[in-house]
Amino acid sequence: MKTPAVALAAVLILAGLGHPTDSVAQDGVFADDRVVPGDALAMKSSFAPVVRTAAPAVVNVSARGVQQVQDPFWSMFGQGPRAQQVGSVGSGVIVRADGVVVTNYHVINGMQQIKVVLNDRREFDARIILADERSDIAVLQLEGVNERLPTLNIDDREEQEVGDLVLAIGNPFGVGQTVTNGIISALNRTETGISDSGSFIQTDAAINPGNSGGALVDMDGDLIGINTSIFSRSGSSSGVGFAVPAAAVRRVVDSAVGGATAVIRPWLGVKGETVSADMARSLGLERPQGLVVTEVWPNGPGDRASLQLGDVITAIDGAEVNDQGGLNFRVGTREPNETVRVSVLRDGRPLVVDARVQRLPGDADVDGAMVIQSGGLTGAQVLALNPALADSLGGDPFASGVVVGRVASNSYARRGVGLQTGDVIMAVNDRPVTSPQQLANLPRGSQLLVERRGQRGVLVVR
Repeated sequence: MKTPAVALAAVLILAGLGHPTDSVAQDGVFADDRVVPGDALAMKSSFAPVVRTAAPAVVNVSARGVQQVQDPFWSMFGQGPRAQQVGSVGSGVIVRADGVVVTNYHVINGMQQIKVVLNDRREFDARIILADERSDIAVLQLEGVNERLPTLNIDDREEQEVGDLVLAIGNPFGVGQTVTNGIISALNRTETGISDSGSFIQTDAAINPGNSGGALVDMDGDLIGINTSIFSRSGSSSGVGFAVPAAAVRRVVDSAVGGATAVIRPWLGVKGETVSADMARSLGLERPQGLVVTEVWPNGPGDRASLQLGDVITAIDGAEVNDQGGLNFRVGTREPNETVRVSVLRDGRPLVVDARVQRLPGDADVDGAMVIQSGGLTGAQVLALNPALADSLGGDPFASGVVVGRVASNSYARRGVGLQTGDVIMAVNDRPVTSPQQLANLPRGSQLLVERRGQRGVLVVR
């Protein structure tokens, strides 16, 4: 993979390029019994015993599919999209002896044919059991398995510490299985630009395109993460790699083998803002820590647990939380109706409350969408937001408004207003919008407050 020479800013590499943001590392609950190598002989010890245990369960994943691609040149002559063969190469890990394999969502997304090659060069066709875009994890089932396959144990106990040795095993650049070593550089890394509900393990073990979906292994030979992306200027490893933690991997695997078609992530029903240094001083805190609660969903889990505006959430089940992404991750790895312990600072005093996390309210089904038949937004398919729908679209569950689905290409909503799929119409002429019916028969000159990919702007019906 190559990055243009003019691209001097760091980029986030998955199957392609992403957009980096400042990231945050948070402390968690980890073991304190690690021992530093005591002599030169210990430093020269081989990783071979760990590799012998782990490598047989790491596989190569190749996928092919057909996608509709629009050629800019031929589009000038009126030709539409044409079918084009596309391919993807990555890695995976066998986590069940009957052939259940974990890989990255972006390795198999949009692909129709998937082939998995084992460490001993045996090949199997595979089908997708569950693909979860939010975590970038997909679960595959190998076809025709008639024996027990080697597996890696998913270790989700979170006993790692920064500085622990780890191995990355995968298929970089498609050259074949490769092992690299490094250390854990950070834990609970959030705000990476990968996921709004992700909390990643950062490592300096060399990870390159093709390693996606491969194993991050500790010195016990256990799977502690699935390698998913790198932070790089060149497109190759710069020593900043990210892995989806085992807790999130297990959540997706359990959902898949349990017959679920989607991962149901519960919520606490609170929204907050990271405590800055200035906020810490105003709140009388010794240091900037936690997430100050700014919204509480009425009758939601947090409300029923008596969480209040102004509370500072510092930890979930003992694991430190410092931003919304960290909170979302901690809660999202639980099952609906499980109870979590929420550590809070209220008026400077610490307390712990128990909250039973639950499914997000509302319906994520889009079958009830309404197509506007008249007025300035004719041709737009719209649906009122609710927490479950907003979350399924990768948005803020607390958001209100009407989300835009398909927009007919020759409609006035597209040509005259500029609406796009995924837009959230929040207000019309400064009046909040909560129902699709409010968007029917809009006259010329109407001003729409629209949120698009996190940015707000005004569109005018002309």
